[in-house]
Amino acid sequence: MCGVFGIHGHEEAANIAYLGLHSLQHRGQESAGLVAAEGRLRRSVHMGLVSDAFNRETLAKLPGRAAIGHVRYSTAGSSELRNAQPLLFEYVDGSISIGHNGNLVNATELRAQLEAEGSIFQTSSDTEVIIHLMARARPSDVAEELARLRTGQEPGLGGAFRDDVVARLMIALRQVRGAYSLVLLTDDETMIGVRDPHGFRPLVLGRLKDSYVLSSESSSFDLIEAELIREISPGELVVIRKGGLVSHQLVAEVPPPRFCVFEHVYFARPDALLNGKSIYKARQRMGARLAQEAPVDAEVVIPVPDSGVPAAVGYSRESGIPFEMGLIRSHYVGRTFIEPQDSIRHFGVRLKLSPVRAVVDGKRVVVVDDSLVRGTTSRKIVKMLRAAGAREVHVRVSAPPTTHPCFYGIDTPNRSELVAASHTIEEIARYITCDSLAYLSHDGLMAAVSTDSAGSGYCSACFTGNYPVPLGRTSGGEPSLVKLGLGKV
Repeated sequence: MCGVFGIHGHEEAANIAYLGLHSLQHRGQESAGLVAAEGRLRRSVHMGLVSDAFNRETLAKLPGRAAIGHVRYSTAGSSELRNAQPLLFEYVDGSISIGHNGNLVNATELRAQLEAEGSIFQTSSDTEVIIHLMARARPSDVAEELARLRTGQEPGLGGAFRDDVVARLMIALRQVRGAYSLVLLTDDETMIGVRDPHGFRPLVLGRLKDSYVLSSESSSFDLIEAELIREISPGELVVIRKGGLVSHQLVAEVPPPRFCVFEHVYFARPDALLNGKSIYKARQRMGARLAQEAPVDAEVVIPVPDSGVPAAVGYSRESGIPFEMGLIRSHYVGRTFIEPQDSIRHFGVRLKLSPVRAVVDGKRVVVVDDSLVRGTTSRKIVKMLRAAGAREVHVRVSAPPTTHPCFYGIDTPNRSELVAASHTIEEIARYITCDSLAYLSHDGLMAAVSTDSAGSGYCSACFTGNYPVPLGRTSGGEPSLVKLGLGKV
C-alpha cells in the first residue's frame, strides 16, 4: 500500500516528483520522501502527507536532474521515520536510494540469515533486505551477471557503467519472493525501475518531453502532463541513464502474471489505467454485474463515497434505479481503510460521512460499497441512514467477501478480523443491521476486469485464499498456515 515515483532528465526533477507524489497520496499517508541526484544523493523524508512534508525551501535543497519519491503505508516495518522511504544507503562505490511498493514474503527468513552472517540493519522494513543482498553478492556472481548482461542474450548497458549496481540488484531480486515494484537512484544519476516476475503491484513508464518518468499509476502523468508509454512488464528491469533506456529480464522464464485485483476494486485511483484497463470503467462493470446478480426492489441507489461511486453508477444504470449522492464525505478526513490506529478508524466514520436526509428519508435505499472488510464501518453507515429516515437499507458490495489477508502489499487485517472469514452473509447482514446484503461473485468480478471469468493474470487471494507465491514453510516443506495467522479464525 505504497506509491513510488521517479523522473530522470528534468531540470526540476524534485519539483516534478513532488507533484507526482501528490497524485499518489491515496496510496499512503504515513510518510512521504524524495531523493534527488546531483553528484551525490540528497534525501528528505517526513512523517505525514506530501503537502505537509515539503515546501519551497525543502525542495530547493534537492537539486539535480533525477529524483525518486515515495508515499508509504506500512505493511512490513513499523510506522516511524526510520522506515520512511526512499531509503538511502552508502557503500564502497557511492550511494543508492530505493523506494518499494509491495511486500516480500520471505523477508523475515532472509533477514535472519543476513544478521547471522554479520549484517546490521538500520530499519525494520523488508525493503532493506534487498540492499543487503546487493552488498553481499559474491564478486564472481557479479562478474558472471555483468557478462550475461553484456552478451547478445540481453541488450547492453548502453555505455560505460561506473559500478555493478544493476548486476547486484538482479542477483538480489532472484533471492526474494513476493511483490515489489521498485524505483532506485544512484549518485551517478542512474534511475532503475523494476517489477516482480508476477507483476503483483503496478509500475508504469511515461515521457515528459525529454525525460523518462516512472510511477505506480498513470494518473500522476496527467497532473504533470506526461505521456503514458506503457507498463513495465512483470519481471522487467529498466535502466535509465543520460543515453536512454535499456530493458532487462530478471528471469529467463516469466511465470504467469498475477496482478492484484484489489487495485481494480478499491486501491487505485479511478482515473488510472492499470493492466491495460480503465479503473473507472472496470468499477462500473462491477456495479452493473452486481445489479444482475443481486437485484433489489428499491427507490434510490447511493454510493459510499468516494470509492463506491463508479460501482453505484453501474448498478443504477443496469437496474434502472435512480442514482443519488445520499452520503456526503468530508474531504478533510483521511481514508479510514488505511488509517493504522484502530481507535481512530472507528472514530473517523462519523467525521467522514454524513447522510443526506432529503435523498433517503422514507426511501428504500441501495447502498453500494466497494468492499466490506471488518463490517464496523458498514454497520455505522446503515444506522446513520436509518436515523436519517431510510425505510429500508440494502447493502450491495461490488467485490466478493474478503476472507483472507494479503501478504503482497495490501493492508487487509489478520484473518480473525475479517468478518467474512467466520460469518455467513446472513450473519453479517444481521450484524450490520441492513435489510439485505449481497456481494459480487468471484466470477462476476473477474468478468468485469478480465477477459474470462477465471481471472487469468490476476491475484485474488484475499477472496479465495489461493496464494500464487509460497508464503512460509514448515520443516516438512509444506505451507504453514498457523504460522501465517491463517490457521484459526
